[in-house]
Amino acid sequence: MTIEPSEDTRSAVKSADRLLDLFELLARVNGGLSHSAITAALGIPKSSLTQLLKTATGRGYVAYSAAGKSYRLGERFTSMARLTSRRQDLVGLAQPVLERITAQTGESAALNMLKGDDAEVVATVSSSQRLVSHMRLGDLAPLYATSGGKIILAHMLQDRQDEYLARVRFEPITANTLSSGAELRRQLDKIRRDGIAYSHEEFTPGIIGLAKAVLAEDGQALGSLNVALPAIRYTPRAEALIADALHEAVAELHRRLASA
Repeated sequence: MTIEPSEDTRSAVKSADRLLDLFELLARVNGGLSHSAITAALGIPKSSLTQLLKTATGRGYVAYSAAGKSYRLGERFTSMARLTSRRQDLVGLAQPVLERITAQTGESAALNMLKGDDAEVVATVSSSQRLVSHMRLGDLAPLYATSGGKIILAHMLQDRQDEYLARVRFEPITANTLSSGAELRRQLDKIRRDGIAYSHEEFTPGIIGLAKAVLAEDGQALGSLNVALPAIRYTPRAEALIADALHEAVAELHRRLASA
């Protein structure tokens, strides 16, 4: 049986096509285009184009010049391209830095990056101790449940963070997993102030995590470095040692990214 798409579905697809056509058109020109020029080039009714431009400018994907009465691609595109490039650089630079963290602390270390609403392990080094937390390449965890995920979330653009908090559903992964947006917001405020995030057996029973963010020029997190260790080895001395190692590692990665 063939199911015909609904009128709402066809309308949504048409709007998406028009928005992509708009972006591709603006990417091909220098200096921007007027409303009438865009209408002529794309064959979009003026009223429909006005709504598309309002949405795109509101989100920063298109910028309007009052002096020239023209539209061009906005800073959001530039920022996204820069972030993508920097993230690729970061993955290439991370492995020796992670190895140094593990050598200094004796614990497993990882580089995490945002993937949807999860933090993904994209580089990792495991401790050689008998009792160890293994973080495997490709492992995914909810942002609210791990130190590496929380600190990425803490440095997210405010509108994106608000969108995430509005839709997230907290799953009781362990007895310690956060269960409310209010508590998560309180933690995120503290993380931004202190520059470090913690997960106290919130994703894996018996495992504690600490993380710091590797930041882009605009303050967003390119990724996060985290250390995971068994709770039985978590002492004030171990916490201080790990925090210092993460601080040094992040500073080194920032220096390397600046010269990349």
